[in-house]
Amino acid sequence: MTTDTTTKDTSAAAPVPGETVLDARGVTMRFGGLTAVRGVDLTVNAGEIVGLIGPNGAGKTTFFNCLTGLYVPTEGEVRFKGEVLPPKSFKVTAAGIARTFQNIRLFANMTVLENVLVGRHTRTKEGFWSAVLRGPGYHRAEKASRDRAMELLEFVGLDHKSEHLARNLPYGEQRKLEIARALASEPGLLLLDEPTAGMNPQETRVTEELVFAIRDMGIAVLVIEHDMRFIFNLCDRVAVLVQGEKLIEGDSTTVQGDERVIAAYLGEPFEDAPGAEEVAEVEAAEAHAEAAAEAPADTPADADATAEAPADTPAEADADAAAEGAETTTDAAPGKENDR
Repeated sequence: MTTDTTTKDTSAAAPVPGETVLDARGVTMRFGGLTAVRGVDLTVNAGEIVGLIGPNGAGKTTFFNCLTGLYVPTEGEVRFKGEVLPPKSFKVTAAGIARTFQNIRLFANMTVLENVLVGRHTRTKEGFWSAVLRGPGYHRAEKASRDRAMELLEFVGLDHKSEHLARNLPYGEQRKLEIARALASEPGLLLLDEPTAGMNPQETRVTEELVFAIRDMGIAVLVIEHDMRFIFNLCDRVAVLVQGEKLIEGDSTTVQGDERVIAAYLGEPFEDAPGAEEVAEVEAAEAHAEAAAEAPADTPADADATAEAPADTPAEADADAAAEGAETTTDAAPGKENDR
């Protein structure tokens, strides 16, 4: 019995400049009655950096999850280099798409090097028996993975901390480590979810240079970010999501000058805004509820008038009683009015 322990040559082939790497068509994601993403189309070409921006809750991370197999879109399809992606995250990674997360997800108790080696698992094929027997092929594959991991750590500037625990790294370096781990899978497309969140201006500039260097390696990049200066300096194209729908897509100048984008970020309504019909329905319901609440049976003025009516004095009460007695006597003997 023999066991093949050689490293697989499964890395994505070098894309042709201008070739469409990612093609998302009509992606819609619903959670029960809530539509988080509605009919979004987006393409990313080889050698291109594309930005995805929008207010909080616009559906950006949900869209990322649809692209990477964490969610299965309710409608639409996602293609990578012309092939429909399988709805499994590990298969999406094997196909050539890697990502980082909005909240850092490292193996805190593993070393920096070990974290990057985890990212190599889709590019090797050591199985159970090769790990048990540990033959020459296994050691060659392990050395190749370690060498590649060290190259990536050097690329992001962490090679001198390869034996440090991931949890002991500063925040900015943990972000770098997450990018290095994603690059270890040899992707053709890298998805970055808010890579500069929580960073100071110096760390943001370093990250910007790192993304440019990744692009120069031939890897297309799709990035979500709230730092507008970072996005507009970095990206060839920018798409804007508002309430789950793509509002506009274009170069930085076009997007920055669009009044709808400015209004969306300031929370101001604009014509044909996504979700305008739903907002109108909510406003109408609220107005009806307020009108119903402001229409009580008795007005306060009526209640006060009733409460302030004075009671009869004793003299007035006696006069009223005498008058009633006279009326009773007269009424009791009809036809005898002159008999006294």
